Amino acid sequence: MTIQRAGISDIPAINRLLRQVLTVHHEGRPDLFKPDCKKYTDEELCQLLEDENRPVFGAWLDGMFVGYAFCILQEHKNDNVLTDIRTLYIDDLCVEETMRGQHVGTALYEYVLDYARSIGCYNVTLNVWTCNPSAMRFYERLGMQPQKIGMETVLM
Repeated sequence: MTIQRAGISDIPAINRLLRQVLTVHHEGRPDLFKPDCKKYTDEELCQLLEDENRPVFGAWLDGMFVGYAFCILQEHKNDNVLTDIRTLYIDDLCVEETMRGQHVGTALYEYVLDYARSIGCYNVTLNVWTCNPSAMRFYERLGMQPQKIGMETVLM
């Protein structure tokens, strides 16, 4: 397996996986997530793929694009409350549904950890929807622990 920065030519494969992620979220929370759409337009993807503070890593197996990790570098300098740390936030991690269980996600996650260490990050964070229990279990198996919990009351 090869993991490296994704590029413009990978947009069709990224779009395929973005739709898979949306389907999981829509099925789990149709009150929040629209069906049959994607998180980013192609124009937004082009901008993201060239942004050094928002690296997108792709995973290829036998020439096929099988996963990605969208990341965002976050820094809190001279904040009134937070310490001066660098965090690499995983905004989205997806593995091709036919490849799940074959350690592609683990390899992507470990690559992100190594990258974060190499640029001096204190931690790696992400959010996971409770309507996606398999993702929650996956991240727990990797050793991640809850940092904070978002809560809601639905009013309608």
